[in-house]
Amino acid sequence: MPAAVLIVDDEKNILLTLSQSLQLAGYRTELASSGQVALDVVSARPVDAVLMDVKMPDMDGLTVLARLTELKPDLPVIMMSGHGTIDTAVKATQLGARDFLEKPLARDRLLVALRNALKHQAAMEELQELRAQLGRFDMVGGGPAMQRIFSLIQRTAPSEGRVLITGENGTGKELIARALHQNSRRKGGPFVKLNCAAVPHDLIESELFGHEKGAFTGAVSVRRGKFELAHEGTLFLDEIGDMPAAMQSKLLRVLQEGELERVGGAETLKVDVRVIAATNKNLEKEIAAGRFREDLYYRINVVQIHSPPLRERREDLPDLIDTFLREACAKNGRRPLALSPDALAVMSAYDYPGNVRELRNLVERLAILCEGPVVSRTDALELLPRGRPLPPMPEPTVGGDVPAAQPAPVVAAPAEPAPSNPGGWKARVDQTFREQVEDAEREIIQRVLAHTHDNVTEAARILDLERGHFYKKMKALGLRRGQSES
Repeated sequence: MPAAVLIVDDEKNILLTLSQSLQLAGYRTELASSGQVALDVVSARPVDAVLMDVKMPDMDGLTVLARLTELKPDLPVIMMSGHGTIDTAVKATQLGARDFLEKPLARDRLLVALRNALKHQAAMEELQELRAQLGRFDMVGGGPAMQRIFSLIQRTAPSEGRVLITGENGTGKELIARALHQNSRRKGGPFVKLNCAAVPHDLIESELFGHEKGAFTGAVSVRRGKFELAHEGTLFLDEIGDMPAAMQSKLLRVLQEGELERVGGAETLKVDVRVIAATNKNLEKEIAAGRFREDLYYRINVVQIHSPPLRERREDLPDLIDTFLREACAKNGRRPLALSPDALAVMSAYDYPGNVRELRNLVERLAILCEGPVVSRTDALELLPRGRPLPPMPEPTVGGDVPAAQPAPVVAAPAEPAPSNPGGWKARVDQTFREQVEDAEREIIQRVLAHTHDNVTEAARILDLERGHFYKKMKALGLRRGQSES
C-alpha cells in the first residue's frame, strides 16, 4: 500500500498543489488546514509521514511538532516555511523534525526528503522488531554493522558454542558477551568475567581455578575460582590474547574435559561453563609468533563476532551521542542539553581512537562543562583533541537550494609553548603528545615504586588506581619491578 502523507498548511492552494504532486509520485495524501486538525487526524488514523508549514494562525507548526513528538514519537515530520531562518531550522531539528524545507518547494528536493524520511523510519521499525526478538542488548546503533552483530547474537546466543569476540579497545566487546549470555539458555546462571591482562601471571591460575588453604603464601583460606563461580553460567575471558603460555595449556584441558583442580588441591571438580573470549589482538599473528596456542584458538573460536571501531560505523554517532548526553545530564544533575547540527557535524568528523568508551567520556565532559541549553560548534571544537579533520560551517541555503557537500578541511592546532615542569620531566619537540604523556607516566610510576620499595599494591593505592589497572599500565609502559628510580 502506498505511504500516507499528511500535509498541513493554512493555505488551500498549497494544500492542493502539494497533494497533487505527491499523488503523482505514488503517495496517498491527507489534508489538514490547521494544527489542531492535524493532531486530530494523527490521533484518529495512521499516517506514515507529515509535511507541515511553520507559520499557521491558530497554532504554529513548531508547537504542533512538539505535540506530535509526544503523541507519535516515531512519526517522521518534515517542516516547511516561506520565512525560514537558521534558528527556526535548528529549533525544528531539536524538536524532532526529520528535515526542513524552504518555500517555494522544489519538487525533486521534496521527494528526496520524503523518501529519505520514510526509508529511515522503515529501518528504525525493522531494528525495533529485531530488538524485540532479541531482547535488550544495551547497545545503541541501527547501522549495517550493528545489524550484523544483532543478527549474529540472535543466531548464536541459544547455542552452547564458544564465541570469540574481536575488536579494538572500547568497542563494546563486553556488551556483546553480556547480550549472548542474557539471550542464552544460561541466562538464569551467573555471568562471570576475568580480564586476563589485568591479573599478574603468577596469580591467574588461582583466579581461574581457585586454590586450597595453604597452597601458597597468602592463601589463608579456600577460594573458588572463576570457573567454579560460573558453573551453569557463562565465563567471559577478556583480553585472552594476553594470557601467559603456561596458563593456555591448562585452560585448554579444562575446555576439553570440563574438569579442573584448585591450586594446591587433589580433588577433581566438574564444571559446566560456556566460555566467551575477547581480544584486541590478531590471534593468528600471535600464533605465528609462538605466543598463542593454535589448538586453544580453535577451541575458543567456534563462532567469531567482530566489534567494529566507531570510525567504521559513523551512522550510529547521532544516536550514541544523544543517548550518552541524556545519561550524562541525568547522572550529573544537569538540565537536558540539545546538540546543534553544527556541533553534531564536528563530533561526527572525529575518528574516536578510543571508540565508544572515548565517546562516552567526551560527551560526559561536554555535559559537565557546557553552559547550554544548546551545544554549539564552538563547544564541540573545544571538547575534541586538536589536529583532527573537521567540517566547515554550513552556509544558509538561499531559495531552497541545497549547497553541495564540501570536503572537510584539516584544522591544524596552533603551536603552543611547552609548559614549565618543576618535576624534572622535559617535553621534547620531536615527540608526539601521546609519547610525552607516556614518558611522564613512566617517571611518575618509577618514582612511586621507588618510594614503596617496589610494593605494587601500595604504589597503586598512593596513585588511587586499581591494582589490576596499575599492572596493565606498567606493562604498557614497559616497566617491571626493580626498574624504579632510587
